[in-house]
Amino acid sequence: MTYYHAKTTTLPFDEAVARTRETLQAEGFGIITEVDIAATFKKKIDVDFRPYIILGACNPKAAHEALGFEDKVGLMLPCNVIVQVIPTGGCEVAAIDPVASMTAIDNPGLKAKAEEIGESLKRAVEAV
Repeated sequence: MTYYHAKTTTLPFDEAVARTRETLQAEGFGIITEVDIAATFKKKIDVDFRPYIILGACNPKAAHEALGFEDKVGLMLPCNVIVQVIPTGGCEVAAIDPVASMTAIDNPGLKAKAEEIGESLKRAVEAV
């Protein structure tokens, strides 16, 4: 089992990020965290790095339901989505497969919710 869903695109980085935000929103996700890895590395350790952003995507309804199944599942939220420039040109968009991370928790209800969210994230990635 892979732990992510990914797609490559020929879109320039800024457009890939914008399109990813749009497709996530269309699937009911909002972005609640954002980490610009290149800027962070430059500022904190003075290292140049390719454009790479981590978007913390959250579907509030699904998060609420998941927390109803397991109160500590918040440790695994939000669902991370990355956009990065790849060496061959273009960008890669990848989203965590929540089923992979939720296998650590033995809860059938939570697994079903993770499968539902995973499908939504997969559709968002494929739509970029």
